[in-house]
Amino acid sequence: MNFLNLIPLNMTTLYFGGAIIISAVGSGFLSYTIVRKAVKSKIKNIEKETSDKLEKSRIEAEDILRSSREKALRQSDGLKKEFERETKQRKRELEILEKRVSQREMSLDKKFSIIEHKEIELTTGENALKEKELRLANQTKECETLVLESRKQLSRIASMTEEEAKRKLMEMMLNEAKYDASKKIRQIETEATETAEKTAKKIIATSVQRYSGEYVSERAVTVVTLPSDDMKGRIIGREGRNIRALEALTGVDIIVDDTPEAIVLSCFHPIRRQIAKIAIEKLISDGRIHPARIEEIVKHAEDEIEDDIRAAGERAVFDLSIHGLHAELIRLVGALKYRYSYTQNQYQHSMEVAFIAGAIASEIGVDPKKAKRAALLHDIGKALTHELEGSHAVIGAEFAKKHNEPDDVCHAIGAHHPSENFQLETPLDFIILSADSLSGARPGARRESLEGYANRVKEIEDIANSFSGVDKSYAIQAGRELRVLVSSEKVNDDMAVVLSRDICKKVEKELTYPGEIKITVIRETRATSIAK
Repeated sequence: MNFLNLIPLNMTTLYFGGAIIISAVGSGFLSYTIVRKAVKSKIKNIEKETSDKLEKSRIEAEDILRSSREKALRQSDGLKKEFERETKQRKRELEILEKRVSQREMSLDKKFSIIEHKEIELTTGENALKEKELRLANQTKECETLVLESRKQLSRIASMTEEEAKRKLMEMMLNEAKYDASKKIRQIETEATETAEKTAKKIIATSVQRYSGEYVSERAVTVVTLPSDDMKGRIIGREGRNIRALEALTGVDIIVDDTPEAIVLSCFHPIRRQIAKIAIEKLISDGRIHPARIEEIVKHAEDEIEDDIRAAGERAVFDLSIHGLHAELIRLVGALKYRYSYTQNQYQHSMEVAFIAGAIASEIGVDPKKAKRAALLHDIGKALTHELEGSHAVIGAEFAKKHNEPDDVCHAIGAHHPSENFQLETPLDFIILSADSLSGARPGARRESLEGYANRVKEIEDIANSFSGVDKSYAIQAGRELRVLVSSEKVNDDMAVVLSRDICKKVEKELTYPGEIKITVIRETRATSIAK
């Protein structure tokens, strides 16, 4: 629509219209200017804000980029370290695998070389075996030929059957073998006697005359004599309190029975039994018998026994002139005074063995002082067997070593009963063993029941009589020696050596006995003529 067509065209209208237009144009221009300035100002503000935002965005972008780079670097370093660690670990594993492979290769090479060597040996052995088999076959044929010829000759000469000739031939071969064996045995004994120093010393040691010493025996019970039967009631006490106190303090069983004026102390520990005996005797003489007094008297008895043990040990050391012995070892030697083995007092036995060992050592050129020292201590383990488990020889050797005794003395203590760890090696070992055997095996040293003794003697004689060619046998010296009388027609001198060894082996295999048994085979040839 055209606005000019709506306005009337007159001057006033034109004047006013122009004014209006001019004012409108002026105001429009003014408004335009203001608007333009405002727009420019706003545009500047927008540009400033935009530039600020761009700068801020740029800074943030740079920060983000920098942090991203740092994070990426850290991750990269971590990945790099992880990769290096895994690489090192893989490298170590590969090195270990290479070592294993190389070791297996070496072991396989060794095994292959061993197998090749064994194959060569087997091949060589097979060839040698084939040669031996061939030689054996040839020798067998030759033997068969000789046997056939021998059979024919025996049958022709002796008019024997084939079975008789075979039996005769076997007897001849057996006799020849026994004869050769006996000659070899005698030759070996002769060479050993002449050349072997240890064998010579052992023979000299065992040939020393038996020592004759005192004999002491005691059983596992002790009888205490009472002044009257009324004393039994006082020892028992009201409701048995006195006897219970005695048994608890001493560890001994007190038997009160119908035996007149006596009670019995039963205990396998000899020192406890002796303490109980002394305590009861003191209570009887004191007259005051009640638990408090019993405890006091038992304590005095223990002190008295301890003093007696130490005095006995010091007396033994003084009598044998042994110096530098530890106080605890001296005490154990004294404790053997109350220790018995096969009813033989071990204190007297140790003294006896020390004297014998000193005499043997002087004869064969060994230090007698060291021999006496080892002999005195050889059974100290028996004083500890109530406290420790095991062989008394091993216990004694270990205890002596603990208290700084010389190694050869400790070994001799352990070797007087040879075991896996203590074998007979030195002359001192043989001396202690021989002296111990002499002391324990002498007549009267150790008692046994009459029935057991008779059975053992009979068994020894029966074993000897079971051999062919034996006429009679006699066990003498309390069963320590066996004398065998043989027929001179059936047994010659060389066969007598073999017979004595066969009897010895059978006795060792079938019998149990203390000490040793000497077996003597006696062959006697008699020529008798009668003058008329």
